[in-house]
Amino acid sequence: QVQLVESGGDLVQPGGSLRLQCAVSGLALDYYTIGWFRQAPGKEREGVSFTSSPLHGRTYYTDSVKGRFTISREKSNNTVYPQMSSLKAADTAVYYCTTIRYSQAWPPPSSGMDYWGQGTPVTVSS
Repeated sequence: QVQLVESGGDLVQPGGSLRLQCAVSGLALDYYTIGWFRQAPGKEREGVSFTSSPLHGRTYYTDSVKGRFTISREKSNNTVYPQMSSLKAADTAVYYCTTIRYSQAWPPPSSGMDYWGQGTPVTVSS
């Protein structure tokens, strides 16, 4: 059984930093594309950042987070981390970890993802 468990969501002040975590079990993450979508209240789900399997070597960041977010994966514990810095109120959303074995489309669309976590809320506010 595949499980994606997110953690790390919190209330943070504008300009602050946060590191989310997505622990994956039930599959070998090294063979999968993994990343994050977010959904703010009243808005559509948005792809934020993705990293493909090391075999394909692709990374994606949506324009609004380039230079502020960094995605990384740790093979030893099957975990992926988005490090988020210089946070803005516009980053407030529920962040969902998601994975797919392979996506020809890049970035991968939400409709094509295989597995999802339950989401972790991030609130950027003073």
